[in-house]
Amino acid sequence: MDDLFIVLNHPNAQFDYPLHYHSDFEINLVINSSGERIIGDSLQEFGLLDLVMIGPNLPHVWKSNIVEGNHVITIQFSESILNQSIINKRLFKSIKQLLIESQRGIVFSQNTVLNIKEKIIQLTTMQGFQTVLLFLSILYELSISEKILLATEQYNNQNIIYASKSRRIRKVYEYIEQHYEQPIKLNEIASLANMSESAFCHFFKKKTNCTFIDYLTNLRIAKACQLLTETSNTVTEICYMCGFNNLSNFMRTFKKKKGYTPNEYRKYLEDMLIKY
Repeated sequence: MDDLFIVLNHPNAQFDYPLHYHSDFEINLVINSSGERIIGDSLQEFGLLDLVMIGPNLPHVWKSNIVEGNHVITIQFSESILNQSIINKRLFKSIKQLLIESQRGIVFSQNTVLNIKEKIIQLTTMQGFQTVLLFLSILYELSISEKILLATEQYNNQNIIYASKSRRIRKVYEYIEQHYEQPIKLNEIASLANMSESAFCHFFKKKTNCTFIDYLTNLRIAKACQLLTETSNTVTEICYMCGFNNLSNFMRTFKKKKGYTPNEYRKYLEDMLIKY
């Protein structure tokens, strides 16, 4: 992508694309529509105004239950923006955090949408250097606004590894990512961090705001969501592929974390992608 960003304006969007992902960042403003969207392992309904930012390689799709009048404006820009030296300057600190958080998908509050909607629309009609200033202004306003992260933290564990500032935590994350299909004991993880079990549990909770057991369980459930979405493996196969050694425990834990059983989750996805 030679340009800093591109703007795609679809005043009569059909929402006919499949669940997909790509290497760019993307900001999507959906106007005069409603329906359901999938962002990673997040399944949600959306209303007449929807503003979502998506990071690289995060699966996503919108499906509208309105036939005509759907308006979508998409701003796309390269993931290489994270490697630009200017992003590491103090004034860009909140924007860099926004970019990192968007790798889980971000939905913005209705107040934010109302405040920034006209700027995004204005961007579709502008050319030249002024568009760069407006684009950066949009990123900054989004970075300091009220927001909710969509996909679970563990859905793309590489993002967590990348963002971690603790060498020990990063080492633990990498080990779990490589071995989550197998039984992982607390004592081996504590030994990896050169700590006692109790010291490691306290350290991990302090650094991640999550217990080690909860983190491992959430990662395995996130991996299960990916397999339910992207493969035709049976629920039993997915259970053991994700490191659960008991099918009933997997079913119970999945329902507790996602609000659906694994079969219900897969059927919801299939129905949504078929019925629209």
